[in-house]
Amino acid sequence: MFILTPPTSLTRQSARPSHRCSGQSRRRALRMALTEGPPTLSSLSPHQPPSWWELSDDEKRKAMTLPSSLTNAFRAQYVPFDTTTHPQAAAERHSLDSVVYRSTVTQGLLEVQHDMDALRQVSAPQWKELFDRRAGRTVFPYGSGVWSKKEWVLPGIPDEDVVSMFEGNSNLFWAERFGKDVLGMDDLWVKQCGNSHTGSFKDLGMTVLVSQVNHMIRSKSANIKAVGCASTGDTSAAVAAYCAAAGIPSVVFLPADKISVAQLVQPIANGSVVLSLDTDFDGCMKLIQEVVNEFPIYLANSMNPLRLEGQKTVSVEIAQQFDWQVPDWVIVPGGNLGNVYAFYKGFAMMRELGLTDRMPRLVVAQSANANPLYQAYVNGGHRGDWSHYRAVPAKRTLASAIQIGAPVSIHRAMRAIDGTQGVVEEATEEELMDAAALADRTGMFNCPHTGVALAALIKLRERGMIGVKDRAVVVSTAHGLKFTDSKVDYHERKLHNAASRYANEIYRVPADLGRVVDALRERGLF
Repeated sequence: MFILTPPTSLTRQSARPSHRCSGQSRRRALRMALTEGPPTLSSLSPHQPPSWWELSDDEKRKAMTLPSSLTNAFRAQYVPFDTTTHPQAAAERHSLDSVVYRSTVTQGLLEVQHDMDALRQVSAPQWKELFDRRAGRTVFPYGSGVWSKKEWVLPGIPDEDVVSMFEGNSNLFWAERFGKDVLGMDDLWVKQCGNSHTGSFKDLGMTVLVSQVNHMIRSKSANIKAVGCASTGDTSAAVAAYCAAAGIPSVVFLPADKISVAQLVQPIANGSVVLSLDTDFDGCMKLIQEVVNEFPIYLANSMNPLRLEGQKTVSVEIAQQFDWQVPDWVIVPGGNLGNVYAFYKGFAMMRELGLTDRMPRLVVAQSANANPLYQAYVNGGHRGDWSHYRAVPAKRTLASAIQIGAPVSIHRAMRAIDGTQGVVEEATEEELMDAAALADRTGMFNCPHTGVALAALIKLRERGMIGVKDRAVVVSTAHGLKFTDSKVDYHERKLHNAASRYANEIYRVPADLGRVVDALRERGLF
């Protein structure tokens, strides 16, 4: 066990300066306190709160850093995701400095495994205090919502190799009006992961992946010339931005005419090599895998488990924002399905290390036009039989980022559903746009993918599966400003096969007071 040094340790027994004492002597006392200090912040006098503003950056960093005797023991490595069909794969291990995406034994997916025994040397209360101490600070890289959990993500990477834009720490929005007025719920929240540097949750995984690539390039442990991905829009934006920040070339494969202009312009602006291909996402994914197998381009898609290490920190952040309580439900839009497994992994890690005592029930919300997991769920997955899973041709959906018929992380998602008594639901194009528009009228501004999750929530409430008093968190994966075309079409009633029930039409009137007043009366304002 160790003592987590508080930011100040000015106690009644130590040389607590009087109000007349100089700033220099107070700072000297603070520095002495960093060395000696009591066990926890709670031992401080209520009249002596932590004085972060009086500490230097180095002193703040010291107060946020675990002893090297502990951190030197933290380890992470690649292991096969599933060894049930190949018992010999249980011994397979790969360094995170290796360029490897699949098990060499099973040819299946890999995942990052942490040394949990080493992490248990820090108690649950100490982890909570450490994470709370770092949250939102400006000490690099700990102020990031991802890197504030660095020991649980990439414990071995030097701070100077981290590529961060202080991602994470996103708003947990209390959807009071939507919850009460529409669903009759008091405890509905929306985790605004789209309030991020590139406007989507993909930043959370990309900071980890690009940091690891940056480390491998700097340490010369691998021959990497660029980072590449297939994308439906959001991944390419995150790859482009983080690689640009690190000075690493990037390549993105996009399906032609299937993403929004806002999504397309981001990798262009950040200097990526952008290839628009006459295929869908699944075709782009097949091609990028062939390219990275032949050339020194590092794969950034979510089959790479590094991304999930960053995305899992959203689970920790949600619990942290609820004062380390776990919600009853978490509803996640699902396309390539890595995100739902990342949530599962984060919640499972907290429970295993004693920070929480239970798991939430996870809901995967899919577009009805790209719903392979949903079909497998209703055909047996709801009782643990996933044998009916089949990839499907993905039809066009306004939720373009989840327009994926052959998800790479399908088996990861199945484990997450099985491990949380989870549910899979779908939403039609009309349902997802109506749900997004209805929620927008209560103060939100939702992307179509969040609309899919909100539509699934509405269905589960109508069936009574999610209760009135349940605490539910909807994960908003991208910012609505990236999808303004679909919103404009909805409100102008231009969407195909959609009645646009909650459209808010623009009244075009002459610049005449009488006509303006008539228009306002028609809208019932007076």
